[in-house]
Amino acid sequence: MSWKNKLRQVEPYQAGEQPKIKNLIKLNTNENPYDPGRKVKEVIQQFQSSKLNLYPQPDAEELRCALADYHGLKKEKVFLGNGSDEVLALTFLTCFNGQEPILFPDISYSFYPVYCHLYHIPYKELPLNEKFELNKEDYYQKNSGIIFPNPNAPTGVLVSCDFIEDILKHNHDSIVVIDEAYIDFGGQSAVSLIDKYPQLLIIQTFSKFRSLAGIRLGVALGSEEVIKKLYDVKNSFNSYPIDTLAQAIGKASVEDSQYIKDNASKIIETREYTQEALKKLGFVMPDSYANFIFAKHPIYDAQDLFIKLRERGVLVRYFQKPRIDQYLRITIGTREQMEKLIEVIEELIEEGKLCKTL
Repeated sequence: MSWKNKLRQVEPYQAGEQPKIKNLIKLNTNENPYDPGRKVKEVIQQFQSSKLNLYPQPDAEELRCALADYHGLKKEKVFLGNGSDEVLALTFLTCFNGQEPILFPDISYSFYPVYCHLYHIPYKELPLNEKFELNKEDYYQKNSGIIFPNPNAPTGVLVSCDFIEDILKHNHDSIVVIDEAYIDFGGQSAVSLIDKYPQLLIIQTFSKFRSLAGIRLGVALGSEEVIKKLYDVKNSFNSYPIDTLAQAIGKASVEDSQYIKDNASKIIETREYTQEALKKLGFVMPDSYANFIFAKHPIYDAQDLFIKLRERGVLVRYFQKPRIDQYLRITIGTREQMEKLIEVIEELIEEGKLCKTL
């Protein structure tokens, strides 16, 4: 057998485009359009490069304590990783080791099946209904774990904490992971359920709400036993995943949370404006509780609209996948950026430049 046949074969996750075109309105990867704040800026300006000859704190204790205080938890219930994708990867490896398949929605974060293939984890995708809603009864069947985003991605649809608690009540023997990357744009976190349900694990990120996609900082919140096992697995790979500067930036962001919340309020307000403006142009969409909108037009082809928007300097996300290939996911930028998006779509419609769906 050739050495080439001994290499692992996987189909990797496809991240959103990071274009090099200048003056492009970038609404394709759910980044926060606002500055991460004064305290973060001060930490970066005052950071001493001489600290970089030493390894960082392996457990990022100061940041863990700050997050624990923010969420009203003990620090032993807080896990930190190099971006929420790493936290998710470690979660799949640590928590999903049974014989039954793990369960997640058929329309959801497309990294989930990638992890399953990488780690040889059996899985079952459960179909959302025609409104892109989860059916909680689907998750009462035998499984080796459950995971879904709340709000869901790419749809933006939210479930309540009562909904999550019903799933937990029917899954005492499975770890239930709630991916809360977008929870701060209109939802209620399930953190309050952690003490009641030790099999609950919540994953969050600094990338969206805290405007820090560039530093790669992710969080898991859960029972002490689950968090300890996550650290055991993480330390089997790398005992120093959070660099010194990222730890300082993360702590400053937590200390500046009111500023961050004010920015989230701006995004929510702009999201509501954008949804109404798109509806006036004939678009349909589920109500979003995230920092993006998932919209389609009943007449115009989504892929064609995606291409023509890009040609006119506006980049959104198109998924060429079953059930959602007529939808565009549109990140909420500043009010000015969203007004430009609406203006360009209006121009395309008025000029008759858009292809119609078959």
